[in-house]
Amino acid sequence: MMPEGHTLHRHARRQRRLLAGERLAVASPQGRFAAGAARLDGRRLLDVEAYGKHLFYRWEGDETLHVHLGLFGKFRTHRTDPPPPTDATRLSLSGPEAVVYLSGPTICELLDPGDEERLRARLGPDPLANGTDPSAFVESLARRRIPIGAALLDQKVIAGIGNVYRAELLFLTGIDPARPANELSSEEAGSLWHLAVTELRAGGRSGRIVTVVPDEVGARRRSEIPRGERLYVYGRAGEPCRRCGTPIEQRTMAARSIWSCPDCQPS
Repeated sequence: MMPEGHTLHRHARRQRRLLAGERLAVASPQGRFAAGAARLDGRRLLDVEAYGKHLFYRWEGDETLHVHLGLFGKFRTHRTDPPPPTDATRLSLSGPEAVVYLSGPTICELLDPGDEERLRARLGPDPLANGTDPSAFVESLARRRIPIGAALLDQKVIAGIGNVYRAELLFLTGIDPARPANELSSEEAGSLWHLAVTELRAGGRSGRIVTVVPDEVGARRRSEIPRGERLYVYGRAGEPCRRCGTPIEQRTMAARSIWSCPDCQPS
């Protein structure tokens, strides 16, 4: 499963805390990023920024490293006694307090300012970016006739939403995934945006996606909800809706499965 935006922001915060301000030993044990690693080796890492599903590492000398984890990318962070990197490690970042290994990313590259500008121009607003104005999201939906369930996976519409959050956000707002995006009122689109902000922030704090209201499953707080009861509709085809008991439906939209409750999200 491709990590969603909250996970990337969580990675950025942790790596910023452990590595920023330090001169790092940078290598590519796998060899596929050897030239880029050689350019960064020994430089000071200034900052780590997440935007949507992308990470941007700012280095002294105006170098920017861009990482997109994709479906298979993973970070492994070691605070003490790090094991040797595996042959599949694309990138290793070693500082005084921690070592971070990256394996399997879809993208690991150095960007010049023009490349980054063009990349960001293709991305919609990020609900986790401070001070983001939701009007761009609302206006983008108003121009699209595709189903809202497809629009939410389009990173040009909103950056960072993945398959789990799109299903859960639409359930929580009572919106049928098949409804054309441009048929949502500005109030509905605004509610969808603000809920995305709330839920992704909660996921970023806890490190997991939990959308169910605790007292609906007999828990006092989100952290106490068992793994199998944390979501309303995602992955629950044929199971009863947690709110009305209607069997959850599954369909394909934007080449991905999506789940919804036909009663709570009427067409």
